[in-house]
Amino acid sequence: MFLSLDGTLVVQLINFAIFFALLSVVFLRPVGRAIAQRRAYIDDLVSDYDRYQEQARDLREEAAAIRAEARRKAEQHVAAARAAASNEAAETSSRYARQAQGISEEAQRTAAAQLGAARAGESEAARKLADLMLERVIPETAP
Repeated sequence: MFLSLDGTLVVQLINFAIFFALLSVVFLRPVGRAIAQRRAYIDDLVSDYDRYQEQARDLREEAAAIRAEARRKAEQHVAAARAAASNEAAETSSRYARQAQGISEEAQRTAAAQLGAARAGESEAARKLADLMLERVIPETAP
């Protein structure tokens, strides 16, 4: 017969059970624990990666907020500096306009004084000029 139940079958079954028990103790359980540990390590890495990605996103948002605040402050400083420069320019322009006005008034007073002095001596100069012209036109006939 093809299949016969004899003592070798029982020995083979016992041999297989012992082999499977040894295989389980020596190989399957340690490999299963190693796979479980590796899976836990990978899961920790994935959760750490997700956490770090979230932290990086938060930090990028915080950096953007800090840059926006710095830009706003810089624009305020620039606006204040422009206003101060404009005020200083207006003050300087006003001061020089006053100086120019003073110089112009002084020049007008000097010109008016010189004109007055010239007009005061005008009759004397006219008389001398008339005498000179008469002397040239009419030579002196008197001895």
